[in-house]
Amino acid sequence: MLLRVNDVYKTFPGPVAALDGVSLDVHSGEHVSIVGESGCGKTTLARVIMGLVDPDEGSVIFNGHPLLTAHSRRGDFSRQVRMVFQDPFSSLDPRYSVRAILKEALRREPKMTPGEDFLRMRKVLDLVRMPADILTRYPHEFSGGERQRIAIARALMTSPKLLILDEAVSSLDVLVQQEILAMLEELQQRMPVTYFFISHNLRVVRRLSRKVAVMYQGRIVEYADRDTLFNAPSHPYTQVLLKAAFNYEVSP
Repeated sequence: MLLRVNDVYKTFPGPVAALDGVSLDVHSGEHVSIVGESGCGKTTLARVIMGLVDPDEGSVIFNGHPLLTAHSRRGDFSRQVRMVFQDPFSSLDPRYSVRAILKEALRREPKMTPGEDFLRMRKVLDLVRMPADILTRYPHEFSGGERQRIAIARALMTSPKLLILDEAVSSLDVLVQQEILAMLEELQQRMPVTYFFISHNLRVVRRLSRKVAVMYQGRIVEYADRDTLFNAPSHPYTQVLLKAAFNYEVSP
């Protein structure tokens, strides 16, 4: 078991709990997606896992180690679990070159020589299908899709075991989405990384995921392998989502 979320609660001011007893298991090498409408708790769950927010109750266990507070998610955890955010235009510091952006990701890694740094950068840029000659360029020189590839490269610099992708393709046009999704599929074949993919787009989830969790009002109401969920959804809310997305055309 790579990640276990056990009965996690998180409440913010408002009538509905952000997380209301969420439990979830993720195994190494899986691609798990979390789907649901805006405000259902998907991003809060990711932030709890990352340690950006502490839960009110419950536990998060990563690779056999309990993560009790945000402080405990530093060090080795921060290298093994990385996050890619939704907006590629705000997630990269415009003052930094691509080289500086990628190097900054290594700040908690054992010290490398400049030559070792460069080899690591070339490797991850190859993984995201970007040439090494972009290292001297700055974020404003790239398209949204290229920026997101750079953001993914930054996340891969520490060879993480778990990659959390929070609506990572939702701000991109359809063609660029398909290119990034194909790249993510290829990445998982080339390196041992587990995906935790957050999305409201069921068509994207249907293509990429192997297991899908459906969230509604802070709870996971259904968790199943992709084909079971899309062909025979058991929860009424899942059925409503699929009807809206596919107009009852839910076969793979």
